[in-house]
Formats: sequence, C-alpha cells, structure tokens
Amino acid sequence: MARHRSMAGALSLLLVFLFLMFVIPVQAQQAQPYVGRFTGFTGFSYMASPSFNLYQRGFDGDFGVNVKRWFSLGVDFSVLDGNTSILPKELTPSLQAALGAEIGALGGLPPGYTLYVPFNGKTYTVAAGPQINFRQLKRFTFFVRPGLGAIHEHATLKPRDTIQTIIVSSLAPSGSKTDTTVFYGGGGGVDFNASKHVALRVTLDYVHCFLFKNLLKDSRDSVRISVGPTFRFGKNVE
Repeated sequence: MARHRSMAGALSLLLVFLFLMFVIPVQAQQAQPYVGRFTGFTGFSYMASPSFNLYQRGFDGDFGVNVKRWFSLGVDFSVLDGNTSILPKELTPSLQAALGAEIGALGGLPPGYTLYVPFNGKTYTVAAGPQINFRQLKRFTFFVRPGLGAIHEHATLKPRDTIQTIIVSSLAPSGSKTDTTVFYGGGGGVDFNASKHVALRVTLDYVHCFLFKNLLKDSRDSVRISVGPTFRFGKNVE
C-alpha cells in the first residue's frame, strides 16, 4: 500500500506541475531561432515493471506538431519484449484458492520445489496528447507531458516441467493470454540539440495500468526510458 501511495503522490505532483505549465504564460523563447512545425523521433526503449520483475526492451517512436513554440501535440507508439515468471502470490485470491486445491489433488508439491511459471511478455503502447517545451537554452530543449493511452500485452506461458504444464493448462489452456486496457501517467525529457534539424532525445515516462484483472490481483507501475534521434522539419514556428 505504501508503494502505491508514494507513486500516487508523485503522479499528483507531476499533474499539478503540468497544470501550472498550462495556466502560467510562457515567456517569449528566442534562444532557438528555428522551431520546425513537425518533429519525429525513433529510438531504443527500455521499460521496467519492478513489482512483476518484468524488464522489457524494444522500440519507441513519436510524431509531433508544434502548435506554438512552447506547445505541441503528438502521438507515441512503442513495442517492448521481455521475459519473467508469474508467482502464485500474484494471482487473484480466487485463483490462488483454486490453485491450492489443484495442488492438493496432485498430492502437494515435491520437497524444496518452488512453484512459478515463466512467460514472455510482448507489450504495445500508443498514446496521444500535449507537450510543453522549454526553449530558453540553445543547446537543450526540455519538455514535460502527461501520459494517457492504451496498452496491449500478449503473454506467452512457457512451462518447463510437468507441474508447470498442469498449472498452465488451468490458467491458460491455449498457452497464452492477451489483454488491452488504458494507462495514465506522465513524464518528460530533454533534446540535446546537435544541429538545426537533428537532436538526441532522452525521455523518462511513468505508466500506471491494470492488465489481466481476471488473473492478477495487483495493478502495475512501470517506468520507460527511451533514447534516440529526433528530427525537426517544416516551416519555422514564429
């Protein structure tokens, strides 16, 4: 509970900060003479979900339109892949009870045996929304943004012994599970401006969601880091 309260508190502070950025007028930003109407980003992405011991690597890309020099709208898409294991304690109480009954019917677990089921998780995210840009420095562009979108995950269970195979046949007879839900969060980053049209972007985003509600008892908090080039093009935004 303490972890969820701390994450909720951090999210609340972030949302307040973003709100202030919207309602407080931004001063004229002339340190960067050229601000292209359009931006495109592509790069490596790493997402960590510590509560599920799931760490994924993949691709992140986004496309944005600078409505003002300090305000833009954009869409973001990522694909990530990683491996971990699901433990009985992570299941819903009803599934834990059913699992206990099934293990009892099998005569219990062998001495020293720890029950877990390995799986591969492939995750897709798509988000859209505003971004606030700070262009007072020539070499750096800082930005913050709220996060709201959809997340889809395909989990492929990979049993390694007879007991795990029996458990998988109960949890997911097909050997896999898929789910799609909404996520919310926020984040930001910095562009290291290499030239007028090219920069190196580093972003950090917090994501909260609840995937597989009929299987897992807890929601998920994740942090995504992305690194790669961003390109600016189009007419200069005055």
